[in-house]
Amino acid sequence: MPARKTAVRKSPVKTAKIVRKPARKPAKAAVPASGLTLVAGELSWPIKSTHAAAHITRTGGQIGPITFKLGSRRISPMHVAPWTTDGTPRPKPNMIAVLRGDFFCMPFGANESPYGNEKYPAHGETANSNWKFEDQSSDAAGATIHLSLNHRARPGRVDKFIHIRADQPIIYNKHVVSGMSGPMCLGHHPMLKFPDVEGSGLIATSPTKFMHTYTEPLERPENKGYSFLQPDSPFERLDAVPTITGQTADLTKYPARRGWEDLVLLANVDDVPLAWTAVTFPAQRFVWFALKDPRVLHSTVLWMSNAGRHYAPWSGRHMNVMGLEEITGNFHYGLAGSAADNTISRRGHPTTIELNPETPLVVNYIFGVAEVPADFGRVANLTYDGTSKAITLEDAAGHRVSTACDVDFLYTGTAIA
Repeated sequence: MPARKTAVRKSPVKTAKIVRKPARKPAKAAVPASGLTLVAGELSWPIKSTHAAAHITRTGGQIGPITFKLGSRRISPMHVAPWTTDGTPRPKPNMIAVLRGDFFCMPFGANESPYGNEKYPAHGETANSNWKFEDQSSDAAGATIHLSLNHRARPGRVDKFIHIRADQPIIYNKHVVSGMSGPMCLGHHPMLKFPDVEGSGLIATSPTKFMHTYTEPLERPENKGYSFLQPDSPFERLDAVPTITGQTADLTKYPARRGWEDLVLLANVDDVPLAWTAVTFPAQRFVWFALKDPRVLHSTVLWMSNAGRHYAPWSGRHMNVMGLEEITGNFHYGLAGSAADNTISRRGHPTTIELNPETPLVVNYIFGVAEVPADFGRVANLTYDGTSKAITLEDAAGHRVSTACDVDFLYTGTAIA
C-alpha cells in the first residue's frame, strides 16, 4: 500500500486476407469543425502544452496520438492501431476502427448481451459515438478541452474534460456522468505500444486483493484466435500465472508469448486513496504510469495483444500491445455480465457502480511519463507528497525518481488553477 504524507480528500463517489484499398475517409463531421483536423484517419481536436500534445477523436472520444516531452526528447509510447492509416477497409464497430491511446468505456466490455432494454456496442456509446465540442482554453498554466455526449441507450449525459499542465508530461482526465440511474460498469482503456524486444517493458501495480485469469478462453482456434493462459484460474503472483501447458507465465515482462491473446483481472485493494499501474522501459529511460481512486475504478485489467488474433482487422499484425485498463466491471463481459452474479462479485469485489440521477458520478484518472536512469527497474512502490504535489517512484533496488504530479486531481477534478 503506497504511503502518503498528507491527507487526501474524500472520494467523489457517493454511493484473413487483407484487401488493400485507398485510405478510408472519415464520415463528415456532424458538428461545426471547432478546430477539427484529420489525424491518423480520424477527425480530431488537438490539445497541447509545453510537455504534452494529444488529439481527441470526434468519433469515440479517443485520445491519440499522444506525444510527451522528457528533457530534449519527445516520446510517443501509446498505441495507434495499424489499420487506422494503412488503407484497410474501415472495420466495425467504430471503437475498433478508431482504436488508439486511451478512451472512456461505459459500459466497459464486449456488451454482447443486452441489459434489459439497453443494448450497447463494444465498450459503449462513449467509445463509439460522436462527441460534441463544448469549449477549449489555454494559458500559461496549461490547456483544457471540454466535450459532451448525449447518451441514448440509458438517457443521460457524459461530459469529458481533458487537462494538460504546462510543466508536466501528464494527461488529466475527468468524466462526469449525469442524469442516469441503475448499475453501470465502466473504465479507462489505455494501450501501450512496446518496443519489439522481448521483455522490454516491466509491469507493476499497486497491491491487489486477488487476481484471476479470464473465465473462458479469450480466443478460440476455430475463430482464428489463440490464448495461452489457463482460463478461470485464480493466481497469487503476477510472475507465476497458470497456462494451458501446465507451466506458468511471467506477466511482469512484456512483450512475451508472441502469437497469443490474453486477459487477466487484478482486484485492487480499495480501502486506500490511491492505486497505480506502471511500466518501466529501461532502455528508453522512462516510466509510464497511471493513477486512480480505487473506490471508483476498483480493478485493473491487463489485455496482452501479441499477434494472437488472425481475423480482420487484427490479421496477426496487432502485436506488442498491452492495455492497462482501469475499470469497475467483470472482465470485459459488459453490463449484463457485470450486473449479474459473477466470479469477481462473488468474492465481494464490486463489478458495477450504482448511478444516481441526483448525484453525478465523477471519474478522474491520470496518466503520464517520468524520466528514469537506465538502471531503474520494475516499480516497487509509488507515493505522493501532497505538499510538493509530486509522486516518487521507487524500484526494488531502492532507486527513486520524483516528478511533479497533482494527485489531488483524483478527488477534486481540478488540474489547472
